[in-house]
Amino acid sequence: MQKPIAGVLVLIVLTAADNERKSATYVGNDEVQATLKEVPADSASDQQIRVVDVGRVNVGVGAVYRSAKATGVAVEHDQMTEVYHIIDGSGTLVTGGTIVNPERRGPGHPSIKLNGPSVNGAALANGQSRRVGPGDVVIIPAGVGHWFSAIDGSIRYLVVRVDANKILAPK
Repeated sequence: MQKPIAGVLVLIVLTAADNERKSATYVGNDEVQATLKEVPADSASDQQIRVVDVGRVNVGVGAVYRSAKATGVAVEHDQMTEVYHIIDGSGTLVTGGTIVNPERRGPGHPSIKLNGPSVNGAALANGQSRRVGPGDVVIIPAGVGHWFSAIDGSIRYLVVRVDANKILAPK
C-alpha cells in the first residue's frame, strides 16, 4: 500500500552571484506517487523526477522502489551526495566499508545519468548496518558505499541528489 508523503519538497533556486531568490521548484506528492506507481512489483527502479540548477550545484529529485526479490548491488558514487527519505517499507541499509568485487560502471551504464561515475559491487564489507523505515532520512556523501543488505518485502524512498559537479542535466 502506498502512503502519502507527509509534505512536499520545495527547492529554492539561488544565483551564485547575488544569493537573490529567483524561483522555487515544486515536486508534489502526486508526481512522486505517479512515478512509483509505474514500477513492476518484483523489480528495482530509480527514476529521476526533476533536476534543477540552483546556482553552484544541481539538485536532482527521484523516486526509488526496491523489491526484496530484485538483485541488489552495493554502490559508491564518485561525486554525488544522496539523501534518502524513506516513504514506506523497511530494510537494512549498510553504509561505509569496502565494496566487495568492485567494478567501475562503464560510460553506457544506465545509472550514469542518475548519479554519475560510480563503482558497483556484490556487497559492502565492514560497513555500518542500520534498520531504516518510514520517515527516516539518510545522508550518503559522495565516496561512501551503500547497499540494502535486506529489504522487508519492498521499500520506497525519495532520493535527493546534490550534484556539486553538475553531472546531471536539468530537466
